[in-house]
Amino acid sequence: MQNPSVSAIAASPNLPTAMLALSPFIVFMVIYLIGSLIAGDFYELPLTVAFLIASAYAISITPKLKLRERINIFSRGAGDENIMLMIWIFVLAGAFATTASKMGAIDATVNLTLRLLPAGMLLPGLFLAACFISLSIGTSVGTVVALTPVAVGIAEQTGTSLPLIVALVVGGAFFGDNLSFISDTTIVATQTQGCKMNDKFKANIWLALPAALLVLIAYIFIGQGVQVPDYLPSVAWYKVIPYLSVLILAIAGVNVLVVLLIGILLACGIGILTGCFTLIGCMGAMGEGIMGMSELIIVTLLAGGMLALIRHNGGIEYLIRALTMRIRGKRGAKLTIALLVILADLCTANNTIALVTVGPMAREIADKYGIDRRLSASLLDTFSCFAQGMIPYGAQLLMAAGLAAITPFEIMAYLYYPMALGIVALLGILLHYPRKYS
Repeated sequence: MQNPSVSAIAASPNLPTAMLALSPFIVFMVIYLIGSLIAGDFYELPLTVAFLIASAYAISITPKLKLRERINIFSRGAGDENIMLMIWIFVLAGAFATTASKMGAIDATVNLTLRLLPAGMLLPGLFLAACFISLSIGTSVGTVVALTPVAVGIAEQTGTSLPLIVALVVGGAFFGDNLSFISDTTIVATQTQGCKMNDKFKANIWLALPAALLVLIAYIFIGQGVQVPDYLPSVAWYKVIPYLSVLILAIAGVNVLVVLLIGILLACGIGILTGCFTLIGCMGAMGEGIMGMSELIIVTLLAGGMLALIRHNGGIEYLIRALTMRIRGKRGAKLTIALLVILADLCTANNTIALVTVGPMAREIADKYGIDRRLSASLLDTFSCFAQGMIPYGAQLLMAAGLAAITPFEIMAYLYYPMALGIVALLGILLHYPRKYS
């Protein structure tokens, strides 16, 4: 019997066959979009349900195979070694993030960075604080939750525009989400492209750092005369050690699983020694963090299986051929990768899910046109963060708006960093920058 992973359909799919193969994507998008619009909330309809229905549909439309064979193809796709590695990273990242948070690492990091701000540099300093915190804890939403209340208090004490200062926090949060070694977007981007996290970081920093510097300069001019408040609490500096250790070890190129295990041990050890929790409490925090990743893990498994069936039926090959038929080189291929992830993010309002969905296609385009996988991972992550910062129904903007009691649209007018990131990344594609990876 023919290997199920190599389908006769995939050899030369015509338009009707290819559209049928790609229809699970459409089913997912329609269910998620329509359900979210009806509910009036893009986070009311579980992504797991939308992917489950689309996956069941993908199994049902796969032709010429028995049901058991279709399920086997789906299961092999879900159990792909790259997807399983991604899931192990999710498990450890969730355990580390929650354990570190429970022992007070987030509060300590926030207080430390705010105390280090020089006088007269409140806005650029707060932006740097958001960048550092998000880079350390690996979550833009977590950074928004941690810093937005601080930003609101600073705005009230200094008379600074509330939407401006909240947007500043959100922008810094996206900086870390794009670059952090424990960010789920970094994990997905590197695993789908088959490159190391520290290599992707080195490629990505050439896009993120110029954008951050431009925005930082703008904040220096905008924030002249605004002073740091004098009511900051004391800093338990030792609680920052787990985040700093993870950051340093990851940059040094240590295996990400080892990095996260060391981070968990440090967070547990410090938490127990300082009385933040007992050994049982530490284990409870780890379990809570792992369970917090459960939806993302399930979505990743379902997406992997669904994509395997779409590939088997010829849909992926047809889509790549349709998108690349007018490409005349690497520049066009890079623009196609950027467009893919932007469209996926606009439809899902979740940059991680967007990366899970289009990552395998981006890898094939990168291989076909000789694009460095480190750069393709960087482009995927960068443009997903750009798109996520430009939609008013993303988790980051909704969370920030809710905490600050303003609307997402008020914040969007001041989101300088995502705008700058998108512009720099687009110019990078057009000008083949950074040269080292082009």
